[in-house]
Amino acid sequence: MQLTQLPKHARPREKLLSDGASALSDAELLAIFLRTGVSGMNAIELADSLLQQCESLQRLFNTSQTEFIALKGVGEAKYVQFQAVLELCKRYLKEGCERAFKFDSPNMVFDYLSIQLKGLEHEAFMVLYLDSQHQLIKDEILFRGTINAASVYPREVVKAALKHNAAAIICAHNHPSGVSEPSRADKILTEKLQKALSLMDIKVLDHVIVAGNRCVSFADMGLL
Repeated sequence: MQLTQLPKHARPREKLLSDGASALSDAELLAIFLRTGVSGMNAIELADSLLQQCESLQRLFNTSQTEFIALKGVGEAKYVQFQAVLELCKRYLKEGCERAFKFDSPNMVFDYLSIQLKGLEHEAFMVLYLDSQHQLIKDEILFRGTINAASVYPREVVKAALKHNAAAIICAHNHPSGVSEPSRADKILTEKLQKALSLMDIKVLDHVIVAGNRCVSFADMGLL
């Protein structure tokens, strides 16, 4: 059945205008974004099909380009749109965090880092440069790929921290595998960073691992 054949109160656009976006299901919101369906499926049915194929909204948006294009009912153009929307959402949330948060609360740090690192298919090492009041000066992904003591160079972290005149840093990296436990390499890396930065009187406040929906703090674990 085409959307135009549905009662007005059941059409996603009309429902959003009358009841607000929160009243819509994931499939209905996705249908507004998709705009049209495909042969044999209207936009809501296509949206529902995509959610079922990927099992969740999060997995749908984090699907790789190859996997996304292989889904029934979408192609490269929709992949580009999805990535653009996802990046806009990240920037919107990041902007709110930067304006509202002082980085002295673990939950605030976790929320911020999750926005940046969750869902990445590759490992990335990020540094938050903070002033003496723990306000964010800048964030930066310094290294990509396999993150360990051999691939992250403490001298580069020190150089970047001095460049941004940071009084303290929080470093973080993700585990795409979803395993949140710090590895031996993670611990060795953290020790090296602490030693190198302490020579410049720059504090390492935390090292956070983002794994799926979990964040693990070295500080909370007594590893700093």
